[in-house]
Amino acid sequence: MLLRHARSLLFLPASNRRAIAKARTLSCDMVMLDLEDAVADGMKEEARANAVEAAAEGFGKRLCAVRINVEGTPWHGPEMVAVKKSAADYVILPKVENGRQVRDVFSVCQKPVLAMIESAAGVLAAASIAAEEGTAGIFMGTNDLRQDLGIPPSAGREGLSFALQSVILSARAARVAVFDGVFNRLDDEAGFEAECAAGHALGFDGKTLIHPSQVPVANQVFGPDAQAVADARRLIEAATGGAERFEGRMIEGMHVEEARALIARAEAVMP
Repeated sequence: MLLRHARSLLFLPASNRRAIAKARTLSCDMVMLDLEDAVADGMKEEARANAVEAAAEGFGKRLCAVRINVEGTPWHGPEMVAVKKSAADYVILPKVENGRQVRDVFSVCQKPVLAMIESAAGVLAAASIAAEEGTAGIFMGTNDLRQDLGIPPSAGREGLSFALQSVILSARAARVAVFDGVFNRLDDEAGFEAECAAGHALGFDGKTLIHPSQVPVANQVFGPDAQAVADARRLIEAATGGAERFEGRMIEGMHVEEARALIARAEAVMP
């Protein structure tokens, strides 16, 4: 699966073997083995070994990534070395605020980097971060970003609008994938679905998740539905080149490209 086709990207603690095993039964598109926030300091080494073992066993057709700790922590160096030797597809770097951080991790890990934007400084540097050679995608770290911007936890996402759109713009200019941040209220399914729909409308490729129960909704919202795919196939069949009328609207080459991209996405995530 191509990274840009991923709809549901699930974080799980690499210290939790049971969660790792369960992930192989889920319909998520990426499994993200977390060595950072979800793992207590005393469990870091065990989690690192678990992540390497889990990546070696694989997750079927699901993509696999490992989130390492930031530079300056005692785990950063050993984790980079471990990820380099692992079978993980990507390395996730939290709290990125400049391109140099991506370059350093990419040079050691030799794995495509998924850079997490979690601060005002990261948002302002998003264009240069996205354009780094080793950057494969951008994640929004909305929890930390809220705190850095002084947005109350109870507030909606209005205060994040400029930051979200800025990061999406940077990712698109650099032609890398970009994914929305996590949703914390596990019992609020309606709120989660609404945030997925809003993120999809903004242009995010998919959503990062913190619980298996969130996977089906993310897949539904970010994945093309059957009607959209059927419409895309009809458009491609009807197009003859140039501007023309199709089912009550005007289409041109751009719309044919969009239809082909939608079909490719749908085929990539078919069970």
